[in-house]
Amino acid sequence: MGQAGTAEAAVRYLRSVGTPAPEPVEALPRPDLRCVGADERAPLDPAEFRRVLGDFATGVTVITAPPAAPGAPPAGFACQSFTSLSLDPPLVAFMVGRTSTTWPRIARAGVFCVNVLGAGQGELCRAFAVSGADKFAGVAYDAAPRSGAPRLTGAVAWIDCAVHAVHTGGDHLIVVGRVTALGPGEDDPDGPLLFHRGRFSRLKRP
Repeated sequence: MGQAGTAEAAVRYLRSVGTPAPEPVEALPRPDLRCVGADERAPLDPAEFRRVLGDFATGVTVITAPPAAPGAPPAGFACQSFTSLSLDPPLVAFMVGRTSTTWPRIARAGVFCVNVLGAGQGELCRAFAVSGADKFAGVAYDAAPRSGAPRLTGAVAWIDCAVHAVHTGGDHLIVVGRVTALGPGEDDPDGPLLFHRGRFSRLKRP
């Protein structure tokens, strides 16, 4: 029935037995959005921050975008900070460094495709993590159906998106994408590629 249907049923029952319906609950005020001041930052060692957060295993993706102008190459970069965000509407998000030279090309395109890498695609991921190289040299792909962004051969899943919103998050940008199409890719017997404690890993099958 869902939360809305359950609430409506409860209100109808209360009315039927003569019990007054409860007063509606006021929504909480929206929190203020602001940057963290320099005097509010805890004295954390960046190396220790990386080490501890490295205990959180993540999947690995390559974010791609079609050429932003005729004759220009497509864009792409390796990204482990990808997550689903909302079911209704369907939204996903990824984080990218504010100094990234690839992100402006994706932003100009206004669309992107998330390629979820399989366990055997570690070398492909490394190729897309290199700055300034021709990342698509020798890489097989076709065009995602809505964005036209490169859909990499061998990826275990793909998610086609339009840029929905961009927020600042410290030294990164938080990019929210509206999903326009998605689907499974090729089945990898070892499952998806994982990143844990600074190196690639894979699921352990029982």
